[in-house]
Amino acid sequence: MKLISLDLAGLFTKGTGLSLNEFDEAGPRMRDLQREVTEVDERLYASGEIPPEKQPLDHGFYRLPERILEDYRRHRDNSELGRVLRVAHRLHESVDRVVVLGIGGSYMGARALMEACCQPYYNELSRADRGGKPRLYFEGNNVDNDAARGLLHMLNVGRKPQSIDDRWGLIVISKSGGTLETAVALRIFLKAFEQTMGAEAIPQFVIPVTGSTGKLANLSEALGCETRLSVPDGVGGRFSVFSSVGLLPAAVLGLNVISLLEGAIAMNDHFRQQPPGANLVLDYVNACQLAERHGYHIRVLSVWAKALESVGLWYDQLLAESLGKQELGATPLTTVNTRDLHSRQQQHQEGRRDKLFTNLIVDSWRTDPLHVGSSPNNQDALNDLADKTLADIMNAAIRGTNEALQSAGRPTMDLHLPAVDEATLGQLLQMFMLATVVEGRMLGINPYGQPGVEGYKQNMNRLLGRTGG
Repeated sequence: MKLISLDLAGLFTKGTGLSLNEFDEAGPRMRDLQREVTEVDERLYASGEIPPEKQPLDHGFYRLPERILEDYRRHRDNSELGRVLRVAHRLHESVDRVVVLGIGGSYMGARALMEACCQPYYNELSRADRGGKPRLYFEGNNVDNDAARGLLHMLNVGRKPQSIDDRWGLIVISKSGGTLETAVALRIFLKAFEQTMGAEAIPQFVIPVTGSTGKLANLSEALGCETRLSVPDGVGGRFSVFSSVGLLPAAVLGLNVISLLEGAIAMNDHFRQQPPGANLVLDYVNACQLAERHGYHIRVLSVWAKALESVGLWYDQLLAESLGKQELGATPLTTVNTRDLHSRQQQHQEGRRDKLFTNLIVDSWRTDPLHVGSSPNNQDALNDLADKTLADIMNAAIRGTNEALQSAGRPTMDLHLPAVDEATLGQLLQMFMLATVVEGRMLGINPYGQPGVEGYKQNMNRLLGRTGG
């Protein structure tokens, strides 16, 4: 399996103020952090004897890909992944649309996998062109009245299904069931489901993914849901993409979830085995922190493929919720290029010197390259590019943008993806999660938990006149 690679040359160009010597001097500290995450945190998590300064220690994400895959290979249908695949197959055979209800980590990873690994207009394809797999839609991540009504309208609520093309299923993802946006959406969509598919279809086609206890667990029992998949203990929402939270939507889409997990495992092996200077996770963290110490507090992830936009948004949440504490933590920002060069590049080039640019670059596209081609109508003056492809133009844009930023003393680094597929996405998502935990430990911040989000929730409930949670 070809691994992601990292090019740091753009960090140390003239005018950035960043020194290769300072980067190299951090090597011993990076080695200590590697041991802390792979040995100390792992031992504490396994023992359950967690000191107060480490609580919460939701370290279960780290070995989760290995545990999920090993359990599947040993127990097949009786494993968690076996049950995921069984539910996905049931939905493949029975419905043409699936609505996923969840917010934050309960949907962002799944959406990132869909947009990265599926055909860009997947939901618009015929059932045959989708390989018999359902269309997938996301709700319960907002309280937007018109968006919810629009989806309900498309689902033909109240009209009895005449064929599989009219049938739909519902996946609801929430560890506790207490998150207001998702809980409200479930109540609304559950009523719509009953009006359309009938109450008798609820046990088979309403699939909860939740904790062992809580409101959603209780509701799913009351509804008689045949299958309830688990959000594992010790895994926070934004770290849960390799649990049923991300695996079920991915399997519904027909993605290769085995390759996804194997990619994450490959990144774990790389992280454990490689020293600073050859370790993608440690070198990325070292570069980010070096830049931050020199005043580059905004971290721009420039994705050079539309398919990776939701990967960037997933990373925005991961970084912001994990490290935005104690008045520390960089501010994440995702841009999609070349699109956003026409709206943001002026500021990036000549605005405040507070941004570190990480380019997420695809080395090999999935489809054959489109040529500009020659035309007898050369009023657009493009015949000089007739032999060029869109991939050639993208490569020139990446290099030209990097050269412009570096000539202005703006630090850049390049993350190269061998391809956009399940194995590479498994590597990338695990790399970002590991890097976030390492950086939290480097800053002295607990990367788990998100106490700052409780304030708005309490205020919202008060303003709604709620007396109970």
